[in-house]
Formats: sequence, C-alpha cells, structure tokens
Amino acid sequence: MKKRNTAKAHEVFKKRNTHKRRTKDAAKAELLRAVMETNVGTDALKISTSYDSGRGARSSLRKFKDESVSEGIFNSARGGFGFVSVPEYESDVYIPEGKTLSAVDGDTVEVVYHIFKGRFGDERCEGRIRKILSEGRKTAVGTYIEKKIYYRSKGKPMILPLLIPDDPKLGESIKIGEVGCGVVGHKVLATLVRSSDGGLCECNITKDIGEPESREANYEAILLESGIPTDFTPDELRDAELYSSRPLSDEGRERLEGLIFTIDGEDAKDLDDAISLSRVGDGWELGVHIADVSSYVPERTPLDRAVMARGTSVYFTDKVVPMLPEALSNGACSLNAGEDKYALSAIISLDKNGKTTGTRLLQTVIRSRLRGVYSEVNAIFNGEADEATRVKYSEAIPTLLDMKELYLKLARGAAARGVINLDAPEAKIILDESGFPCDVLKRERGDAEKMIEAFMLTANEAVARLLTEREIPLVYRVHENPPADKLHEFILYAQGLGLDIRGIRRDGAETSDFAALLSEAEEKGLLTQVSYTMLRSMAKARYSETRGSHFGLSLDCYCHFTSPIRRLSDLATHRIIHKVLFEGKSIPQYAKYARRAAVAATDAELRAIKAERRIENLYKTIYMKERVGNEYDAVVNSVASFGFFAELSNTCEGLVPISTLGMGATYDERTHSIRFGRRTVKIGDTVRIRVEYADVVRGKVEFALID
Repeated sequence: MKKRNTAKAHEVFKKRNTHKRRTKDAAKAELLRAVMETNVGTDALKISTSYDSGRGARSSLRKFKDESVSEGIFNSARGGFGFVSVPEYESDVYIPEGKTLSAVDGDTVEVVYHIFKGRFGDERCEGRIRKILSEGRKTAVGTYIEKKIYYRSKGKPMILPLLIPDDPKLGESIKIGEVGCGVVGHKVLATLVRSSDGGLCECNITKDIGEPESREANYEAILLESGIPTDFTPDELRDAELYSSRPLSDEGRERLEGLIFTIDGEDAKDLDDAISLSRVGDGWELGVHIADVSSYVPERTPLDRAVMARGTSVYFTDKVVPMLPEALSNGACSLNAGEDKYALSAIISLDKNGKTTGTRLLQTVIRSRLRGVYSEVNAIFNGEADEATRVKYSEAIPTLLDMKELYLKLARGAAARGVINLDAPEAKIILDESGFPCDVLKRERGDAEKMIEAFMLTANEAVARLLTEREIPLVYRVHENPPADKLHEFILYAQGLGLDIRGIRRDGAETSDFAALLSEAEEKGLLTQVSYTMLRSMAKARYSETRGSHFGLSLDCYCHFTSPIRRLSDLATHRIIHKVLFEGKSIPQYAKYARRAAVAATDAELRAIKAERRIENLYKTIYMKERVGNEYDAVVNSVASFGFFAELSNTCEGLVPISTLGMGATYDERTHSIRFGRRTVKIGDTVRIRVEYADVVRGKVEFALID
C-alpha cells in the first residue's frame, strides 16, 4: 500500500511540475516578445529559458532520437557558418561555425538536423555535417602570403603559409600544405584538400598566376576558378575540321530561295539565326531559319561530349569561349551572307494581330542575301540612314518595314499578356590597344534588337507547342513563380518606395501584377532600381525535360530553339527534332537525352553568368581605379544597413559606407533610406559622389558622398 501511494504521489508531482514549467516558459517568452516589440533594451534582463537553443548540445556525429538525416548542397557564409537546403524541410538548415566538418561551399553533404522552438516560439532548424558525399569545388584562387606565428615555448617565430581566397565564402584564409611553384605575394591556383578527421580544409598550390593587382592575373584567375574549359582537345578539333569540310547536299532538304537575311551586332561572328517575312492575305508568314548545328555534331563523338561538358558559349569583354570549335561556330554553321548553309526552318503563320495560327518545321538549305547590323537597321527605322546604308539595304527595306509592323503587333500582344520587361541597362566596355578599359558606356537597345528578340521568342514558343502537341520530348525553358518568402520581401520593398502594391497577391502573384508595378516605377523614375530588386526576388529560370510555365514571359509552354551554335539546350532540341520527328527514332531514348541535356545546360548557364559578371566587374573596377578622386553624379539604386550603393550613368557602381556619413546615421528598413543629420538618402535619389578607392582583387569600389 505504501509503495502504491508513493508512485501515485510521484506521478501527481511530475504533472504539476511540468505544468508549472511550461507556464513559466510561456510567461518568459511573452515578456521577451513584448520587450522586443517595444524596442526596449534587453541587456539588463537575466531570463533563462528551457527552450532548446540548438547550440552546443548537439556535437556528436551520431543521430539523436529527435533528429533527421538528409543530403543537400552546402552553402557557406563569410562567418564560417553556412546552410544546407534539404528536400524534407522547406527552409534551409543552419550549420553553425565548427559543425561544418571540412565542407567547402558547393559540396554535397550528409547533414543531421533537428527542428526546435526559438526564444520567441518561432520554428528553427539547425544541424551539423557528418559526411562529405561529393566535392563541389576542387580548386581555389587567392593570394599566397606568409604569416609569422610566435610560440612562447619555442622562442622563435614559425612561418605559416596561407592562401587568402578571392572568394570570401571560402573563409578568411586557408592553410597551405604544399607551396609548390607559388611565389609569396602572387595570386595562385590551389587544390583543396578536405580533412579526413573533420578538421579545417587545407590546400596545395599548383600554379602561380602572377601579381594580384594585374589585369591578366585576375582575368585568368576568374577563368580558372569558374571551371570553364577554354581549349579544345586535339580529338575535338579534328572532329570539327572533319565535319565542317563535308560538302552540302540538297538531299532530304528543301532549298529556300526567297529574301532571307541576318541581323546581328557589328562584332558578331557566330550568326545562327536568319529571318524572312511575307504577307499572306491579311496575315503573315514569318520564317525563322536556324543554323542546323546538329548535322555537324554526331552523337557519341568527342565533339558531342565536349558540347555536353561546356553547355554554352561564354562572352567576355574581349574574348569568347565558344561551345563549338571555330571551324564550326564561325565557319560551317555560321549563316554568312552569300553562302549556302544547312538550316532548320520554323515557318510560322500569324493572323493580322500577330497571333500564331500554325507552325511547320523544315530541313532546309538557305543562302542569306544580307549581313544586317543592328545599328544600321535602327538608322533605317529612325529615318537617319546615310546613302551607303540605304544602298546596302535597298532590296530589304520594304521587308524591314513590314517586319517592324509585325514586331509592334507582337509587342502589343506581349504587353496585353503582361510580360515582365526587365530591361536592365547593360555596359559596353571599350578597351584600348593594350587591352585596358578606356571607357564604359551604357549599351543602347533599339527597335532592331527588340524586333529580333520578339521574332526569336515567337519561334521558341511555336516550336515548343508543336513538339508538345505531338508528344515529342524537348528541353523546356522553365521559370517558376517567385518563392513566397522573396515575394513577401519584394512587396515590403515596393511598399517602402511608395509604389502601389494592392494588385500583387501574396499567395501567388501574376506576371501582369509585376508588369503593372514596373510601369508605375518607370513613371516615378525608379525603373532600374525596382528591376534589379524584382529580378533578385524571382526564381532562377532553368532547363527541364518536363513542361512547366515561364513566369517572366507569361507562357505555359516555352523552349530555346534559336541559338544552337552557343547553347546546348537549343542544339539538344534540334537533335531530337531530327531524330524523332524526321527519322522516327525512339521517343524514350531521346527523353533520357533531354533530361541529361537540361541538367548540363542549367549548370553551364549558371557558371557562365557568374564568370561573365565577374569579368565585367573586373574591367569596371580597373576603369574606376584610374579615376580615384574624380567626382560624378550618381543615382542611389539600393540601400542597406551598412550603406548605400550609387550607380553612375555608365552603369559603374560603388558603395557609400554608412560609417562615412557621420555619427547618428541610421538605416530605416521600412522606407529603405538612411537618415543622417537633417538629410535623408533613399532609392532613386541623385547624389554627388567622389571615387575613394577601387579594390581590383575583390572587385569593389567605394564612393564618398559630397555635401
């Protein structure tokens, strides 16, 4: 009887104690929440909490009962911590400093994580990496230095070789194991070595690149770090020469004799699209004739494998890293005027309003009659063409004027559909004879550029719909709706600028909602700033073998068909058209090929965009370094807690640190502005700045605000 009563009393005490503890924790959380909401300082408060902090207690590599195990890609941050995105949890798993094993940004890792309640009852997720499954980054570029380390017990300093990485995501420094050919103070290429016992990652120098401030060293460093192959192997070059030398034949093809011509930039050498147009009744027949590259790249050859590995051509300021060897990209496949070329032609029927009513795909032989140039066609459209230009285009001028009429109808249709026109300014960098930037200009786009873009978009959509209707696999271009968290941030940003956000639905915005907001931003002189932020709030477009919508274009079916010389996605779709549509090959076989090509094309595109931006930023930084001390007018295009960024009229940008604005400078997150003294700086303001310094290695420019 006594034992039974003791057990009963213990159970009652346990329930009562648990109830009190929970009540006490809730009271503490409510008090802290109220304190934070009223902006009262919490330094004097000493309130403990029984909530799981998630820190310190979880360090073992084994899995606890309340934890989960998953795989994902590690995304590191400057502070030594990082995040892992796992499919089972909608947000990223936070990995504290010291629990990253020896993982490097981009590694695929196995992560152990648990979900818990934070101080204010909010859900959090924290974990630790317990295994590196595959290495995403194998090399690093940085500056080789030597640091003296003093030990009291030894009395003498030790020399510690360190790599200061160019990419801050790799940390402040990496210990060098083997110096190799490295020269102290030079920029070097090093191979990363993960620690087997979970310690810090080390590296071994494999190549000395040169002086860290030199243009040549930084240019080469970006190429090496991006992993973009710049040279073709002898086998790949041999294939290109062999296939490009084969004579053309009309067998199995239709020879088109009408007025066909190309319009490209003045410096373009890889001309992969030509156009034609004729009136049919009260409608149109638009011909988009694309270089038939797939006929020159047979499957399962060294050249085919090179295309899959490269994925895209990469265009730098003064250099092109092509997807195909020059014998094909600038030779056999390029639709040069006056030369017979193989083409895959999309003949698109449109009604009087520019709506597509039918599409035919043909294997053709074409001969471009004219090598059109954007600037010359724009001069014709604007009535500013000189006599030489009018003579050159005499045969094509009537067709060009018809093309402009059709383009305007297509543009009106796109506007009615609510297409997002993120027409962000691009830079045109002018180099002198020695290769250094002597000027940076804003690249202008006229009706000629926009017309060709509209025709290519029309062809891409028409081909995607035709193949989808016939259940033929292809590489789709997919652009999902903006993620909910980024959409919410953008809405708050737009509201802070005073823009009308009532039309944007938080549970799923429509493309037309964004288009209307951009129109309002343009009226208020905020188009560039809002475009940049809107772009960052959107999901990244990608390639997929599965059909999906394209949010930016407001289309439910879209692909890339018009640039097979420079994009794997287009070349893959061409090959599938030939093999499945024209030759009747197996659909499942080429569905698998579409899947592989979509993955490779997406990875290559992201890699190319990053490298192109870094090279452009390098040249801009070098240009601004020569202008330290100069004063300019600039427009504020973004504001943050650490300062604001201002952009010059030529697209060069610099940071004005908040620390330089004087004591009491404060950032207002709601209005995206900084207040200091009696002055307030906000997005869209024009300010006078002075160039303070430019760091070529980091690609950063700093401005000073002039009162």
